[in-house]
Amino acid sequence: MNSNLKWKAIFILGVILVCVVGLVGIPDAPKSLSAIRSNFASRIKLGLDLQGGTHLILQVQVQEAVSQETDQTLDHLKTTFRDKTIRYDEIRKLSDTQILVHNIATEQAGTARNLISDQFPDWTIAPAPGEPSGYLVTMSASRIANIQQQTMDQAEETIRRRIDALGLTEPLVAPYGQGENEIIVELPGEGDPNRAKSVIQAGGQLELHLVLDNTPYSSEAAAQAAHGGVMPPNAQLVQGKSSAASSSQPAVESWYVIDRVPVVTGRDLRSATAVRSTKNVGFYDVDFTLSTEAGRRFGPFTEQNIGKELGIVLEHRLQTAPVINGRIDDTGVIEGQFGEQEANDLGLVLRSGALPASIKYLEERTVGPSLGADSIRHGVQASIVSLLVVMVFMVVYYRLSGVNAVIALVLNLVILLAALAYFGAVLTLPGIAGVILTIGMGVDSNVLIFERIREEVRASKAPVSAVDLGFKRAFLTIIDTHVTTIVSAAFLFVFGTGPVRGFAVSLAVGLLANLFTSVYVSRVIFDWHLFKMPREAE
Repeated sequence: MNSNLKWKAIFILGVILVCVVGLVGIPDAPKSLSAIRSNFASRIKLGLDLQGGTHLILQVQVQEAVSQETDQTLDHLKTTFRDKTIRYDEIRKLSDTQILVHNIATEQAGTARNLISDQFPDWTIAPAPGEPSGYLVTMSASRIANIQQQTMDQAEETIRRRIDALGLTEPLVAPYGQGENEIIVELPGEGDPNRAKSVIQAGGQLELHLVLDNTPYSSEAAAQAAHGGVMPPNAQLVQGKSSAASSSQPAVESWYVIDRVPVVTGRDLRSATAVRSTKNVGFYDVDFTLSTEAGRRFGPFTEQNIGKELGIVLEHRLQTAPVINGRIDDTGVIEGQFGEQEANDLGLVLRSGALPASIKYLEERTVGPSLGADSIRHGVQASIVSLLVVMVFMVVYYRLSGVNAVIALVLNLVILLAALAYFGAVLTLPGIAGVILTIGMGVDSNVLIFERIREEVRASKAPVSAVDLGFKRAFLTIIDTHVTTIVSAAFLFVFGTGPVRGFAVSLAVGLLANLFTSVYVSRVIFDWHLFKMPREAE
């Protein structure tokens, strides 16, 4: 064997060795068989459709974030007018994007307009219809679009961090649909999908509000009646458990009147940790730390409201309303009589970041492991049957050249599976379809080469020359077909979702492996056989 052919053979053996290590690792000798099985199972990650799990479609309520921006602007506008001594009768929220400033003093109208234009560049001011001294402050369309996009991006990233913190295997969190503010979440192999769903659903919208009425109400109607049937513009009603409830008394559902604008939100959180409750034995609380900026706001606020109740609201529900006994700068506690797991999950939610808006479930589907096992069985059967049929055809039709093609096909599958293992790619049912298609593409490449070689033999070329010309003339055609298919797979990966991406990945990797096996490995086998022929004849 010449040195060039020898080094090529060593290189191929090296590739095979690397692939085997990627698939099964280096198992311990005493437990080699069980270790090989275990390592192979752990390295080939299966998608949701193969190992079971949970499939969710969520819709982010982006309008809530727009409304919250309007609330904060309204509060800022009041503070600015008070600091500049601009007189007005009322500032109230008309809609999620509009604020009405009623009856500004005539001599100060110009100053108010300039102030809003300078300090609130994302808002426009215009005379209010039917209000001679009133002005309508409206959020700009570009700002609305920006908030909606930021809300979607933050919601996607927050959900992804929460799911990753649960330690799930290759979860999928991605935008879904066409402009409907939807997110797809797939949790393959999740042993407790209910826990994952509760972590996602607990939006973590922590808000700290001043409680305006010292006494909770037994019903929403009672709270409204206490205010003449109409809630004040700066107030809102939230439901929660009565603070009078104790371990010996069941919790009573009550209604609280709180300030509409929160002093602190979940965005201001730096950390949140579950700790044993010092007040309620057997229960857990959640300690949290605020950012420096939030601490600067929270300190003066608590100092000015000593003796009043501070409502801790999570997901629009009041968890507890402790009395402010002194100045609090940047640390606090959520007391809700939580269990250990519940407190840990709540801390996880808050640490992972607050969702900028609540979410709504549009679709929920659970894939059982038995269905996934059935898909694996049928997919593997289809792959094996197709491979065997192709092998038999190639050996019968091309004889020894067919054996060459069979070796290339088997190596092609080994390289494909090893690449999936090394890159941590997920094998899905469409991915198995991509494997089967790769088998067909591999056969197509070998058929092109073998037919080219036959044409050269019919033209009375010597075997060595026929093989050389056959590979050279088939090479461009093989490259053309493979490159165009890989480009198509790239588009599927970029614009597709989970299962479609699985198909694209397995197809692209299989095609690249096929280029190596059909052009390089197959050529080395031919050269080795031709090199042996003269020696056998001597």
